[in-house]
Amino acid sequence: MKSHRNMSEFILLGLSYDQNIQVFCFVLFLVCYVALLAGNLLILVSIRCSPLFHQPMYYFLSHLSLIDICYTSTVTPKLIADLLVERKTISYSNCMLQVFTMHFFGGTEIFVLTAMAFDRYAAICKPLHYVIVMNRTRCNLLVVAAWAGGAVHAFPLFSTAIGLPFCGPNEIDHYFCDIFPLLKVACTDTYVTGILVIAFSGLVALVTFLVLFVSYGIILFTLRNLSAEGRRKALSTCWSHITVVVLFFGPVIFIYLRPPTTFPEDKIFALFYTIIAPMFNPLIYTLRNSEMKTMMRKVWCHTLFAKETHN
Repeated sequence: MKSHRNMSEFILLGLSYDQNIQVFCFVLFLVCYVALLAGNLLILVSIRCSPLFHQPMYYFLSHLSLIDICYTSTVTPKLIADLLVERKTISYSNCMLQVFTMHFFGGTEIFVLTAMAFDRYAAICKPLHYVIVMNRTRCNLLVVAAWAGGAVHAFPLFSTAIGLPFCGPNEIDHYFCDIFPLLKVACTDTYVTGILVIAFSGLVALVTFLVLFVSYGIILFTLRNLSAEGRRKALSTCWSHITVVVLFFGPVIFIYLRPPTTFPEDKIFALFYTIIAPMFNPLIYTLRNSEMKTMMRKVWCHTLFAKETHN
């Protein structure tokens, strides 16, 4: 433990050494982050201020938007700031905090997506019992379980990271602190630790993805019994969920479900689940959802009208 206490900071190598690429990435990710915050806040406020909040699907969607904001904010602001400086550093304590928050919010998002899939399964496959199955008490329990699951997922990985000895060099070939890049610079045999990381991250993601894949397969199979209008509405919602699941789980499984090593491509794949997927979530869930678009227009038109009347 003494050896890593002497390591007060790490140097992040970032995405690229090319100054022009860094300037381009700064503008791109700044726009993406602003769009991400605006889109998810818009969904969050719209749902909270409308009757949709009492529907399980939108209740879970509001939590997903909140998690996306928290999740990407653990990485993106520092990434954007680092693109403007030559020497990108992060303190030891902030690095360990980043490991915990990344896996905490990432794990919570995985379990919220699972709860959303269960909600769609109940709505489409058990429509007569839907109100009973997805009552508010059960929805609350699922959300609490998702946050608790995120903590259970993150603590072992955080404990692993904080227990690693670091003697130098202190250069991390990534744009944020993650467990595999830290294993690469640790001055100890990390084979067993790497296997544990695969079990806690890679296998969790794979098993959850398979559960979601099977559940959506059952849902799509059940849709053949619905009317044409019912199939259209259900497919619109389901394809939105499936798109989010693929965008998030694909890169996660690629990075964490393999022998403990790192590749230069990891930084590109990590962009998908840290920035791209959270940014596209609002677009995916609103552009393909007529009910959501209608409610957003009502909420914001009413707000603007009330503001003009007051003035």
